[in-house]
Amino acid sequence: MKTRLEHRRPRAHRLSRRTLLQGVGIGAGLAAAGTLPALVSRARAKTAGKVIVRTGGGAYEDALRKAIFEPFTAATGIEVQPFATNVAKIAAMVEAHDVQIDVADLGEFTTVTFEKRGALEKIDRAKFKRTNLADIDSVTDYYIGENTYATVMGYNTTAFASKHPRNWAEFWDVKRFPGGRMLEDMSAEFPNLEFALLADGVPMDKLYPLDVDRAFKKLREIRPHITKWWTSGAVSAQMLASKDVVLGSVWNGRILALMDHKAPLAIEWNECSRQLQTLCILKGAPNLENALAYLDFALQPKPQAEVAKLVGYGPTNKKAFQFIDAKLAARLPTSPQHLKIGFTTNARWWVDHRAEVNSKWQAFLLGE
Repeated sequence: MKTRLEHRRPRAHRLSRRTLLQGVGIGAGLAAAGTLPALVSRARAKTAGKVIVRTGGGAYEDALRKAIFEPFTAATGIEVQPFATNVAKIAAMVEAHDVQIDVADLGEFTTVTFEKRGALEKIDRAKFKRTNLADIDSVTDYYIGENTYATVMGYNTTAFASKHPRNWAEFWDVKRFPGGRMLEDMSAEFPNLEFALLADGVPMDKLYPLDVDRAFKKLREIRPHITKWWTSGAVSAQMLASKDVVLGSVWNGRILALMDHKAPLAIEWNECSRQLQTLCILKGAPNLENALAYLDFALQPKPQAEVAKLVGYGPTNKKAFQFIDAKLAARLPTSPQHLKIGFTTNARWWVDHRAEVNSKWQAFLLGE
């Protein structure tokens, strides 16, 4: 397995999230987008033989090319034209009613935001002949889950050689498990309100709607022991590896990459949160039928398994695990053993409440 792709992908993946997550909504993104690059006009392809797929670029796109793009073209004769761009430029296309991308590969938070703006095509489920949508939990009218990464509890094994915290309540127990800690800053993606509520005794299946005030009250308890509220996946993993902290939330791809390079780190998967990467079709897509054919192909078990082998993120099609060995499955957020001990982040709740949480977060950072 090419583990280097794991620690590269979050950078490209985060590019698609951050424009919105840092408070730049779709409307504001239009002003930031400016004039679309010349690549956009060259990317227009309205022939029946192409489908234009937005990706985050880089190593993740390389993995998609090998696992999906090339096999899809071989099977259908439809050429896949990847288009690496950010959310602001997609928003500009939508606002100008000049959509030049068919399929968008996006984080769920961004996808839900586009859906609420009426920017997505409703997915025609009758067009799916290769993929059995019943095998995928994350199917909505406007997008389908493509793969999943997780925010997990990571720890330094030199600090916890014999016993480590096994849930978020124990993470909060600084007497039994001493040492510096870290949790996620709002600028990275989401502050870890769910983990605070789990630490306070809320069951995983009762988390949403989040009790925001209760979560912040619990965060105030742990605040004196937080060395850093991390702002990027790279920072969080490196802080664990260098023992600046001994315990903290971290994206699974980031910590696994360092573990593969013999860093003294390990993952506690219990009570992990899963975040979804999605496929959707932009309204006005120039190659709508080909876009549907692409989704139908990409979400099959075998292509999903091949992506998992290359980038280490969990497939959404449960039948993909027929093509994944036990060693790899143990690393994936959607493996059967991890599904039952974790939960899925409710992106719709976060879209609706992000502004409220951000206001409270800024006050919290100031000591309130």
